[in-house]
Amino acid sequence: MYETGLLLLGITAGILSGLFGIGGGIVMVPTLIAFFGMNILDANATSLAAMLLPVGMWGVWAYYKAGYLNIKESLWIALGLFAGSFFGGEIAINISEKLLAHLYAAILLYVALSYFDIGSLLGLKKKKEKDFTEKNLKAKPFWAFVLVGLAAGIFAGLFGKGGGLVVVPMLIGLFHYDPKKAAATSLAALQLPVGLPSVLIYAGEGHLSVLFAGLIAFGIVIGVFFGSKIGVKLPSAVFKKGYAFFLLIVAVYMISKYI
Repeated sequence: MYETGLLLLGITAGILSGLFGIGGGIVMVPTLIAFFGMNILDANATSLAAMLLPVGMWGVWAYYKAGYLNIKESLWIALGLFAGSFFGGEIAINISEKLLAHLYAAILLYVALSYFDIGSLLGLKKKKEKDFTEKNLKAKPFWAFVLVGLAAGIFAGLFGKGGGLVVVPMLIGLFHYDPKKAAATSLAALQLPVGLPSVLIYAGEGHLSVLFAGLIAFGIVIGVFFGSKIGVKLPSAVFKKGYAFFLLIVAVYMISKYI
């Protein structure tokens, strides 16, 4: 039963990964804490290890066929992710679990709220929709993508996430990417073993179960296939709002868990 639960968790994480271009850790970590009795460091380690293998390749292929993927940009982001993962892992094992959880929830709330136009919701103003067409996008230098990956890697190592939670909003907010292109770029970058430095740090402190991570990884492979199929068909506005609501739910849970 325990093993079945881990497999189902992997499938759920895979669907979300395929949909939003995130690594899946955003659902794995809270679930491992709430339903499998893990502390946050064990959950971080298990989540990161489950994402070491290229479990989202089906999703990457779906986005590539739909014309949303730039492989070169994903590789530069992956380089930054790998470097940042080391620093994030080192910080995580040296601060309290409660502080770690509260930092995680605060970042989730910030990212989620950034997806909503609060002024428009209150009737104060009408926000002009961003034009995501390629002709309105300027080419970015390679180091800009490396820096995005570096920031995401530190976040990933700290909180046991793949880094897509940071990559996707940054590509949309700073680079004005279409949400589906941002998801594709992020998901492709996460197919490389960018979280390995953090996994080794957590494992060295005795926080890793290879069996649990393997079961979840198998489920992710299945889930990503279905998530990406849905993701490429969703309108961008629906895509963004769904992502934001999901982040809010997870943030509220983490705050209530470690209040």
